[in-house]
Amino acid sequence: MFADIGTDELRRRLAAILQPAGGELIGDDVAGSAHLAGAAVRAGGAAIAASVLVPIVLRQPAPTLLLTRRSEHLRDHPGQISFPGGRVEPRDTSPAHTALREAAEEIGLDAAHVEVLGFLPDYLTVTGFRITPVVALLTPPFKLAADAFEVAEIFEVPLGFVLDPNNHQRHAYTLRGRSGHYRAIPWGDYNIWGATAGMICDLSTRLADAPVKAAAHAAGKP
Repeated sequence: MFADIGTDELRRRLAAILQPAGGELIGDDVAGSAHLAGAAVRAGGAAIAASVLVPIVLRQPAPTLLLTRRSEHLRDHPGQISFPGGRVEPRDTSPAHTALREAAEEIGLDAAHVEVLGFLPDYLTVTGFRITPVVALLTPPFKLAADAFEVAEIFEVPLGFVLDPNNHQRHAYTLRGRSGHYRAIPWGDYNIWGATAGMICDLSTRLADAPVKAAAHAAGKP
């Protein structure tokens, strides 16, 4: 479905699905606002605002998705596969600013190579983070340098593979007395799971529906 998608078609579909920041809210196996509100509480507090960059690299002959493996000693999500990103800081002016700042700090990504296109729905994790995914295109060539404290590895996966629903898995979990399901996308020696996989699966579903939405919009239908 996505293996042979070209840059122009990818841009068209992304334009049809991306939205302003802070709109729709989704999360890990939650169906209603009551569950979302409950999952937002972490140690008695509100959800922690965060932002990640969803970096689609315009490689030839096919685009890739850039990911990182977090260092094992980190307090939050050690060793997991993730997008570059982190908590919102007081000096940040927008979700995109947070994502670009964190990408510069974590992997040395120069914003000159980044074209921010828009946002996916905020993703609320069971660990209490409300994450704004900032979708962007990266134009090679560019140089990256992993922050030795935060990032153990930087790598790229074929975009067509991770967007293919046939490669998406769903597993049960129990955490802090709450049971549910989480997404996983194994690729080679890597296991992309949790919020990162959830955001990728959401992007896949929305991109698959994009041609229909674009046609309806052109026809003046809601």
